[in-house]
Amino acid sequence: MKHTAKTIVIFLFTLFFMTTGVFAQQTVRIGTEGAYPPFNYIDRDGKLQGFDIEIAQALCDAANMKCTFVTQSWDGMIPALLARQYDAIIASMSITEERKQRVDFTDKYYQTPARFVTKKDAGIEISKEGLRGKTVGVQRATVSANFINDNFSDVMTIRSYATQEEANMDIASGRLDLLFADAVVLQNGFLETAPGKNYEFVGPSYTDEAWFGEGIGIALRKGEDDLRKAFNEAIQTIRKDGTYQEINDKYFDFDVYGD
Repeated sequence: MKHTAKTIVIFLFTLFFMTTGVFAQQTVRIGTEGAYPPFNYIDRDGKLQGFDIEIAQALCDAANMKCTFVTQSWDGMIPALLARQYDAIIASMSITEERKQRVDFTDKYYQTPARFVTKKDAGIEISKEGLRGKTVGVQRATVSANFINDNFSDVMTIRSYATQEEANMDIASGRLDLLFADAVVLQNGFLETAPGKNYEFVGPSYTDEAWFGEGIGIALRKGEDDLRKAFNEAIQTIRKDGTYQEINDKYFDFDVYGD
């Protein structure tokens, strides 16, 4: 009889533990950049804002996890994760084969193309010959930088920046002929601002998986399978219950999740 009662108690405790979430009693630290609007940025009051931040909060709620945020410069994002300064990266990081050598990823939580921006009526053709002698600005250690270096370094001068905002300021100051970055970041963070009013997209959208990966995912240290599963399940939950769409519509007039 005592054995049966003990077994029941253990079963109920296990059930409670499973339903409340593996990570319910610990804090999961989220690394993000805070300099990539509209996905993540710091507002005038010094608070983190943006699509990444709201999605992260929604995922933590859906997974019944307590989460805190840590800001980190982009080029140190993965090294800081591996050094255990935080537990996950939610900072618009593309899922690429190169990064998979160092970290694991969840399923994607959005996917957008990359594009060029230049001054209106500049007459620049997006081709090898059309870009010859031009200067382009990219954020370093990004998939956009990899694409430009692999495809146009023989004809263009490439200037790399710590943040996209720095590149935006340089083209507005006349130091660059073009920018190349995520199309949504360029639209919301530059073209729709006062410094970007005389600029426009030029050329096609780029989504080649060889450079731009499988979409944007959450990066984790290798072997953190329970945390990865918790985030994947949370992504599905907020997609199904309308939370994702509600956040999407605050920032975009299209479905940023992609196909």
